[in-house]
Amino acid sequence: MVGNWLLCDFHIHTTFSDGSLTLEKVVNLYGEKGFDAISITDHILDEKELKKQKANLEMPCVIEKEHFQDYLHSLWKEARRAWDEFRMLVIPGTEITNNSCGYHILGIDIKEYIDPGLSVEEIVARIHHQGGIAIAPHPHRGSLDGTQQLMYLWNNHEQFVHFFDSWEVANRDDLFNVVGLKKFNYVANSDFHEPRHLYSWKTMICCEKNSEAIKAAMRNNNGVSIYLFREDKEL
Repeated sequence: MVGNWLLCDFHIHTTFSDGSLTLEKVVNLYGEKGFDAISITDHILDEKELKKQKANLEMPCVIEKEHFQDYLHSLWKEARRAWDEFRMLVIPGTEITNNSCGYHILGIDIKEYIDPGLSVEEIVARIHHQGGIAIAPHPHRGSLDGTQQLMYLWNNHEQFVHFFDSWEVANRDDLFNVVGLKKFNYVANSDFHEPRHLYSWKTMICCEKNSEAIKAAMRNNNGVSIYLFREDKEL
């Protein structure tokens, strides 16, 4: 196995959607804590749910299609700064959010907008066509909290297991034992929305420090471990 262990988080939100910190503040926070690679994954929302929220006079906390390229340009700019200042990789991503059908999909290292109204199979195919990684986030949370929301991917996991590159075995403070029992490819992420979420489950990957090596390790589930990141304590 070649490379060093990299501290990573591939599920992070900013004020581009429903996070509490700006992109710049998020990058500074993770960079100052010594992270090696992160992915910013702000929400894009299916058109049906977007229209429903606007009809109810709600202000959706998502990136709308016409602003998506501006979002990516901001991520690319911050990626350059993050590397120069912290030697930290910032990988562009998004959380493709279909609340109408009950599934979210993380697209890591994507280059173009993907319609959240598409089928799971088509969304994953488009992520892969762009050279990205498809992750099934918080697949079993609805069962743990009793809401049964966003359970579509898990309820159909036998159908989708080979579509996804990885499944979140841990999300923030939740561990999804069922993902481990199925021996699916796994990652652990914070689902970061505010500073306290930094101290949560993370992924450690043993590989070279570049996005292609990280993506290969995730696809192969080789040299991947989970780590419970905690606030520094004074000794």
